[in-house]
Amino acid sequence: GRKTPRVTVAFVTFEPGSRTAWTAWHTHPAGQILIVTAGVGLVQEWGKKAEKIYPGDVVWIPAGVKHWHGATPDAIMMHIAIQEEVDGKTVEWLEKVSDEEYPEEI
Repeated sequence: GRKTPRVTVAFVTFEPGSRTAWTAWHTHPAGQILIVTAGVGLVQEWGKKAEKIYPGDVVWIPAGVKHWHGATPDAIMMHIAIQEEVDGKTVEWLEKVSDEEYPEEI
């Protein structure tokens, strides 16, 4: 019989200045692949500086690494997000990204 897929794929559009849905730090139990398709984005792993990401960039977020991603203050960002399910979960949402944590310039 057919099995239920364990991989989810989402096409996400961020308006300028917006961040990950619900604007929160989060982790993925099996990691995540981001493929930037348009605009200019930001991605930040906990304890590191935010980095700009551009169309064509492929970003790997390792399993369990706390991070966020979204648009820069002045541009949209669109990406495809791919993550695998572990024990029925693809993401764990954590605390909100504060205004102090969101970089206005890079």
